[in-house]
Amino acid sequence: MAFITLNAVKLKSNFDYLNNFFKEHDIDWSVVTKILCGNRLYLAELLKMGISQYSDSRISNLKVIKTIDKNAQTIYIKPPAKGVIPEVIEYADISMNTDFRTIKMLSEEAQKQGVTHKIIIMIDLGELREGVMREDFVDFYSRVFEMKNIEIIGLGTNLSCLYGILPNNDKLIQLSLYKQLVEVKFNVKIPFISGGSSVTIPLVSQGLIPKGINHFRVGETLFMGTDVYNSNKFENMENDIFKLYAEIIELYEKPIVPMGELGTNLEGETYSFEEKDYGKTTIRAIIDIGLLDIDMKHLDPTDTKIKYSGATSDMVVLDLGENKNKYKVGDLIEFTMDYMGIVRIMNSKYIEKRIINVETKSAATA
Repeated sequence: MAFITLNAVKLKSNFDYLNNFFKEHDIDWSVVTKILCGNRLYLAELLKMGISQYSDSRISNLKVIKTIDKNAQTIYIKPPAKGVIPEVIEYADISMNTDFRTIKMLSEEAQKQGVTHKIIIMIDLGELREGVMREDFVDFYSRVFEMKNIEIIGLGTNLSCLYGILPNNDKLIQLSLYKQLVEVKFNVKIPFISGGSSVTIPLVSQGLIPKGINHFRVGETLFMGTDVYNSNKFENMENDIFKLYAEIIELYEKPIVPMGELGTNLEGETYSFEEKDYGKTTIRAIIDIGLLDIDMKHLDPTDTKIKYSGATSDMVVLDLGENKNKYKVGDLIEFTMDYMGIVRIMNSKYIEKRIINVETKSAATA
């Protein structure tokens, strides 16, 4: 059976590194838990580490967090759909918002549930994903400011996720200026300016983050040690916290080129083969994962001699060449993954999830 592992020791190392980094720069931060897809085993391990604020774009994932620790502070990080408004009020202490009508519904639901719901208003600084347009922001704020059971605790922005627009000092200064503007105009205090994410972390060390930016939302760098801004890895962080293991369920020497008239496969692809490969054979292994679980372009075998040949819904075919490492049926093939590879695997109910503790060589499963 295929399974994914989370190395708890390495995750704690990354967590401690980031936690100390943000403390040194007087920045609050929230762990973005999207990559864990609501897995209770992994979330429980994360919650042991001591941070009190968790962000996610799925209300079901925030619900799991609240069942593990009802005192954990949760943030719903995309504009809420109408159908989830009651659950947003119940399971998210804070939500990020961009639409007046949505906030009005949040206000009405918060009154029904007898709570005050906190919101962060998102401003579009050029990424053209979620966010109030800059020229409309002050009027938008003034309308929301009057709503019952709604408390505006922050302003925020999102960059790099859709078009890859990189954050810079100029854009983040703009966000800080909006904070100063509304504080003076409405005689209020805005506690959080949530202008940071994994992509913004390198700018902190370079002194390119305005002092007003005091809140970060970090997922990828925590779980993967990724320097998103420079498309690299941070030297002091672990980048192989997750690994995938798939079992070999068939292994034979077979021709490189299939026999028969070539059509399209289940993904609509048409294969072609080099003339030099006709008549040659190779060792082919089938492993117990498929397209329902993964997208192979997001996975890499740790054994670099292994090549990807193709996949169907439930099986992946690998080319082992001469099989110099003497793989056999029942052996496990180990893979590393990028962010989207991990998310796809985590979202598959067919892949077992395990926690590995390197120091004790122990594992828990879910």
